[in-house]
Amino acid sequence: MKLVLIGIQGSGKSTQGNLLSKQFGIPYLSTGHIFRQIAKEKTNLGRYIKLTLNSGLLVPDEKTIEIVNTYLSRKEYQKGYILDGFPRTIPQAEKFVNNVDKVVFLEIPDKEALYRLVYKQTSQGREDSTIPAIKARIDSFKKYTLPVLEYYKKQKKLIEIDGTLPIEEVNKEILRNLGKKLVKNKIENWQVGKKKIVAIVGLPGAGKTDSANFFKEKGFPVIHLGPVVNREVEKKNLATNEATHRKVREELRKKFGMEAIVVLNKEIIEKELQSNQMVFLDGLRSWEEYLYLRKNFPKEKVVTICIYADKDIRFKRLENRKGRKKLYGEDRDMDELIRINMAPTIAYADFMIKNNYYLEDLHDKLEEVFRSIYYS
Repeated sequence: MKLVLIGIQGSGKSTQGNLLSKQFGIPYLSTGHIFRQIAKEKTNLGRYIKLTLNSGLLVPDEKTIEIVNTYLSRKEYQKGYILDGFPRTIPQAEKFVNNVDKVVFLEIPDKEALYRLVYKQTSQGREDSTIPAIKARIDSFKKYTLPVLEYYKKQKKLIEIDGTLPIEEVNKEILRNLGKKLVKNKIENWQVGKKKIVAIVGLPGAGKTDSANFFKEKGFPVIHLGPVVNREVEKKNLATNEATHRKVREELRKKFGMEAIVVLNKEIIEKELQSNQMVFLDGLRSWEEYLYLRKNFPKEKVVTICIYADKDIRFKRLENRKGRKKLYGEDRDMDELIRINMAPTIAYADFMIKNNYYLEDLHDKLEEVFRSIYYS
C-alpha cells in the first residue's frame, strides 16, 4: 500500500505515520528523510543535496520531484510506503509517478494547530516568537497544498479524517477508510456485510438530486426512479404539467400497483447489485415501493434517507430550476404525500437530513450518514 499523509503542521502526521508504518509493516518517511539519506551518499547527487541543505537553501521544485520519484522506485519501497510532506503543490502531484493508492488528509482547525505547535515548542524551551512563523506555514499550506487535495479528490483517492479526535480514533478512522481493521494488533481486511439498497426520499425541492450526485461522486451507482414517468409522458407526446404526470403515474400504478415505479426499475437494481456493494435510489416515493424492495430483495438491507427542507425554501428552489418549473406547490406536495402515499416513507426513514442551507453543509451531513450506513 502506498499512502500520502497531508495536513498542516501539528495535524498529527508523524504520529499517524509511525503507527501505520508498524501496522502495515511498510516504511514511513518524509521528503526531509529522503534528502538526509541521499546527502549521506558519496555521489554527485548526494554532494549536491548535502551542500544545498547545509547552505540553508531549498531544493528546487523540479529537482525535488525527480529525487522523490527516483528514491521511491527503489526495491525496498515496492511493497509500499507512507509519505509525509510530498506532494505539496499541484505540479508535484502531477509529476509524482509512484501510483499512490490513497491520500489521507488530517484536518484540524488553524487554532488547534497553533495551540499544538506552541505547546510543543514551549515544552522544548523555544520562544513564542515562532508564532508568526507558524502562521506563515499555515497560510502557505492553504495556498499551495489545499489545491492538491482537490486534485486527489477528483481521482477518488482522498480520505478526509477529523484530526482533532484522539490518536487511537484517528488511526481507527484511517484504517476503516482503507478497508482495514486492527484485530489483536494485526491488520485484517474489513468486509462490508450485507449489500445495501439506499433509497433517498423527500418532497420536491428538498435536495434529493444533490444528494444522489454526492453518492455518485463517491463512485456508487445511482438509479433515478423518476424518469420512468418522464419517458411515458415524452413517448405519448403529452404536455409537461402536474395533471399529466399525475395521470401517467396513476395509469402505471393501476397496471403494476402502487409499487409500479420500483417494479419497472427492478432489473436495473438487480444488475447494479451484481457488481456493487451499495446501490442508491433517487426518488423512492410510495410506502408500497419500500415494502416491495424489502420483499423482493431479502438478501440486501434496505435503508432510507429522508432529505428535508422548509416549504418556502423548496418552492424557491423549484421556481429557479430549468425544467418542469410549474410542477411544484401545495397541490404537488399533497399529491406526493397522500395520493402517492409518500408520507409513510418519510415518517419511517432511517435517517433525516435537514437541507435548508448551502451545498457544503448538505455534503457534510451526507458524509456522516454514509459512514454510519457503510460501516454498520
